[in-house]
Amino acid sequence: MNLLVDFLLRTGFGMALGLVLTPAAAVPAGFFRVNLLVIMGGATFAALALAGAGAEWLLPAAAAVIAWVGGILWLAGRSRGGILSCLVCMKLLATATLLRGGWTEGPVALVSGALVGLTLHAMLLGHWYLNAPGMRVDVLRRMIDVALVAWGIEACVALPGLLGMLATVSSSQPPDRATLALEALRGIGGIVGLPVLLVMSRQTLAIPNTQSATGILYVACLAAITGDLAARLLALPTAVG
Repeated sequence: MNLLVDFLLRTGFGMALGLVLTPAAAVPAGFFRVNLLVIMGGATFAALALAGAGAEWLLPAAAAVIAWVGGILWLAGRSRGGILSCLVCMKLLATATLLRGGWTEGPVALVSGALVGLTLHAMLLGHWYLNAPGMRVDVLRRMIDVALVAWGIEACVALPGLLGMLATVSSSQPPDRATLALEALRGIGGIVGLPVLLVMSRQTLAIPNTQSATGILYVACLAAITGDLAARLLALPTAVG
């Protein structure tokens, strides 16, 4: 359950970050409202799961309330208040992630959450072109670029661990198969495969074909989530081979 709660908190942070970076003048208000409802659902589940763990539930609960208020503001056409609600949600979920991970693991979790959340945000934005085909294509291209920047930071954070894994594999006492499988999922899915998919999606927009680009982003979301969960499982004490 802790893995799921942490995933919801950091991914919600990444999605809220994506909303903050999305130009409100170029994207319909409905996109912001629907995505805030998704964030609200994840934050509500996290708050309920943490209800018996002291005061930890307060931050995700507050984020859920703010996301609900933000959805109403977007429905009423109040874009400034809507963006402010996205910003507050982002800060609340970021704080919750940092508190659960501590000074060592917290920042790493934020980077990972930003990558997953921004990739998911880009996919949902691409899907929104079905509802608003007149939207500018450069908005989606910009969000894919932001996701690529997040991937670059994630790759720098993960590189020492991957190099250590390669050194361990070549040693006289290699890790068990489960650890190797998780490392492979993390490396192939989140580190190697994800940027290829993001670049493919971005190049597809040059046609332009937003539907095909969105289909590629669906696969990119799976790669990002797989890499993130593999990294979290490797961080568990029982995952050390």
